[in-house]
Amino acid sequence: MSVQVGVPDAKRAALAVWEIAPAFSERERAALQFATALVRDDRTVTDAAWAHLRAHFSEPEIVELVFAVGYQTCASQFAKAFQLAPQGFSRDTVQLAAHTTPDGPR
Repeated sequence: MSVQVGVPDAKRAALAVWEIAPAFSERERAALQFATALVRDDRTVTDAAWAHLRAHFSEPEIVELVFAVGYQTCASQFAKAFQLAPQGFSRDTVQLAAHTTPDGPR
């Protein structure tokens, strides 16, 4: 999806180190911090994360962010359970698709 909406390759490459990468704005960092806390079992959404998010997003934007993260998490788990092949929305899925068999990833 990021490819389709024009996210630069450099920003996509820096996603793994979003906390320190200069490619991300403070608003983007707030969203990434919050989203990471939502989806990772080893993290919680702290009061500080909420405050950081609210400093950059309105309540309707936060609702939309939570919905988007929740939807993508659900879709990912569904695809994982049924071993669905990637749909090609990311350049990275081309490599993954090449390593997928009917029995799952090789």
